[in-house]
Amino acid sequence: MSIIRLTDPADPRVADYTRLTDVHLRKLREPAEGMYIAESSRVLRRALDAGHTPRSFFLAEKWLTNLEDVITAHPEVPVFVGEPGVLEAVTGFHLHRGALAAMNRPAPVPLDELLAGARRIAVLEDIVDHTNVGAIFRSAAALDVDAVLVSPRCGDPLYRRSVRVSMGTVFQIPWARLQSWPEDMAVLRRHGFTTAALALTEQSVSLDELAARRPERLALILGTEGEGLLPRTLAEADLTVKIPMRRGVDSLNVAAASAVAFYACR
Repeated sequence: MSIIRLTDPADPRVADYTRLTDVHLRKLREPAEGMYIAESSRVLRRALDAGHTPRSFFLAEKWLTNLEDVITAHPEVPVFVGEPGVLEAVTGFHLHRGALAAMNRPAPVPLDELLAGARRIAVLEDIVDHTNVGAIFRSAAALDVDAVLVSPRCGDPLYRRSVRVSMGTVFQIPWARLQSWPEDMAVLRRHGFTTAALALTEQSVSLDELAARRPERLALILGTEGEGLLPRTLAEADLTVKIPMRRGVDSLNVAAASAVAFYACR
């Protein structure tokens, strides 16, 4: 085992773990450096099970025993261990889950390859809240969604908060970032997908009606909260869909709405 005991929070060898609470910094560093952070032993294990390769492990001392099998299986990967105060000084937050890993990002899956065998997919348009992104992936994994597409301006599914909220299910669902949206809706049509945009409009059909149609291939399009889907997206989608509601409530949080739609159309 390559165990390195930390005493200095400024040790340059742990640069992957510094200032993880700085959202702007993570947006710049993680994609550019081809890495992401897996937080908690469960998420870390799911990343490894998905075939992702670790750059290093970053653990509180007590987690050495729990993760001994993982560390033993990767003898070439450095394991940084330290007291809680030292680790917190490096990351900027308390490691109440005790274990982090810097992971190499997997190679992107080509869009046509991802769509070839899919029947139910989700498209996330400009959803920038990483908590919502992670929660949507968790629902997608649980409710038979075959793949997720994210728009160019959508939050990163491999951002630390997204990974944590998803409980590592972002590693189970194939996903791809679209290069041009909503222009790439033409790619979905080429693959035979019915495109259904979740939005409250005068033309919206109920989710029950969509589910009853049982389209052979279905793409559910979800937009950011507040502004909702782009007008062009609504214009180019095959149909708009609403979730019937009572008591004067007109919408759900996008993560909750995704779970309802995925379940109804599974």
